Amino acid sequence: MFIAIVQIPMTKRARTDAVAAARKSAPTYTALGAKGLVRKYYLNGDAGGGGVYLWESEAAARAWYTPDWEKRMEAAFGAKPTVTYYDNHVVVDNESHKVRIEGEG
Repeated sequence: MFIAIVQIPMTKRARTDAVAAARKSAPTYTALGAKGLVRKYYLNGDAGGGGVYLWESEAAARAWYTPDWEKRMEAAFGAKPTVTYYDNHVVVDNESHKVRIEGEG
């Protein structure tokens, strides 16, 4: 697994505005399931907005965050996003009561 954290410097939105924006963009990220996106968490806080993305692989993540994507985000939010990449070898999933280790059944 692979994690990308996208941060966009912007003013924190009211909850209703953040939810409305997420609902509008959710179909885009639902469709990315076919391209390796496992999960997305929308971020909305005092430090800005963005998302935490869990990808099947580094290649899948990097295929999405292109210079064109960056331009679209900057046009939409008026600020340049930053993307930080992380390998993710272990997940503690308390919903399923499992600890998942990359490469293990």
